[in-house]
Amino acid sequence: MHLGIDIGGTKTDAVVVDATGAVRARHRQPSGFGADAVMAAALASARTACDEAGVAPSDVTVGIGSPGTVVDGVVSHAVNLGIDRIDLAGEFAGAFGVSPAVDNDVNVAALGAWVLAGDGADRSMAYLNLGTGLAAGLVLGGRVWRGARGAAGEIGLISVDPAGPIGADGLPGGLETYASGSGLALQWGVDGQGGPEVVAAAAAGDARARDICDRAYYGLASCVRILVLTLDVDEVVVGGGMTAWGAELMDGATRILDAWAGASPFLASLDLAARMRPLDIDVPVAAVGAAMLGGGRG
Repeated sequence: MHLGIDIGGTKTDAVVVDATGAVRARHRQPSGFGADAVMAAALASARTACDEAGVAPSDVTVGIGSPGTVVDGVVSHAVNLGIDRIDLAGEFAGAFGVSPAVDNDVNVAALGAWVLAGDGADRSMAYLNLGTGLAAGLVLGGRVWRGARGAAGEIGLISVDPAGPIGADGLPGGLETYASGSGLALQWGVDGQGGPEVVAAAAAGDARARDICDRAYYGLASCVRILVLTLDVDEVVVGGGMTAWGAELMDGATRILDAWAGASPFLASLDLAARMRPLDIDVPVAAVGAAMLGGGRG
């Protein structure tokens, strides 16, 4: 059996799965803020999931997905967790008794989405996470592609408009500013309000909110275009909290992709819109991917 832990900015999600990725037990709880709280939540979730699955900690492999930069089990710059640096693998192993495999949360989510798709070892996939931030995880030839320095898939930093809105990184027109929860909140500029409030205001006829939503459609479409043109993946699976927006987000991006196809025979030949699909928001792909990572996949 395999234990997977997805440490998110607001919740920690732990699952116990079998060799196929089928979930046998699941436990979620708030992640907390700061290294001590995050570690406590990960351990509590792991133990509860094992108890519910009826397995001892010593009888599972363990994988963990975490925000931030991950090198040799050490997590750095996980800002949304209040963590500057933590030896996540070492501290978890010392308390739980099993040494985990640790990777970036988007990478493990990509692995989970690929495993659950069940389409064969040769199928390539980009998992596009539209959450608080924006990044992609890449599975090529059945393996997670991390790049030379672990930066593969960090497309949120790509600027698609030098005259666009300034992002949190100080740069204009970034994809993360266009199509992430934090980006919508930044553009809206109202304390305590984010993506859901922007969408509601746009539906009520607010012109500025409508412009922000239109930029989100353009941002998603641009992500798909970039991922297919650079890697020619079989499909781009769209997940993350922004997908709670529903069909309107996907339909808006599809209209833009179709317009590009109408203007460019080459883009039309790539079937960009057909290669984009939303992920079921209730599927714990990151936790499943972490479990598969711990079991030696990816």
